[in-house]
Amino acid sequence: MLKDILTDNRTCRTFDESRKVTKDELVSFVECARLTPSTANIQPLSYRLVYKPEEVKAVQPTTKWGGALPELHLPPEGHRPTAFIVICIDKEKFGDPSKFQRDVGICAMAISLAVHEKGLASCMIGAFRAEDTAKVLGLPENILPQLVIGIGKPDERREIVEAKGITKYYRENGIHYVPKRPLSEIIIDQERNHENADL
Repeated sequence: MLKDILTDNRTCRTFDESRKVTKDELVSFVECARLTPSTANIQPLSYRLVYKPEEVKAVQPTTKWGGALPELHLPPEGHRPTAFIVICIDKEKFGDPSKFQRDVGICAMAISLAVHEKGLASCMIGAFRAEDTAKVLGLPENILPQLVIGIGKPDERREIVEAKGITKYYRENGIHYVPKRPLSEIIIDQERNHENADL
């Protein structure tokens, strides 16, 4: 079931570097993104595939991981992703990238699910130095990185727990816990609101 897939498909920040991700695998992930809905069907996104070891090594320091757990310096040395997909927009062709951030999110989720289906894991990284990422990858000035996705074989346990007022993720005994708000907090119940207003 889709719910089971979404439950299991957790962000990963610790990887088994012995499992390399191939160019063909990255292409198959982008193929899934290519088929998703797009704003006015403009399809403004392009993708830089990063799988060569020297490029993977160059991109890693331009990213910042695990903002809620800075003391852990994630991902650990020797447990980093073995590939990246950098989602980009050509500003000369499509103008202001802010118009297409929904596209970025939709395509990133499609890639994440395709990665999961392959038995791998991913991390969507919004905290990265875009100019530095573009520079180490030799991107032309008109190609603007919007999101970096780290990909590799997972080497950590991740579990969902119900949030009790706090949504900050945490680690205990080697397990990465991800609090999720309950349905009662996120569904806007108009009928219940009207009932309370009448009391």
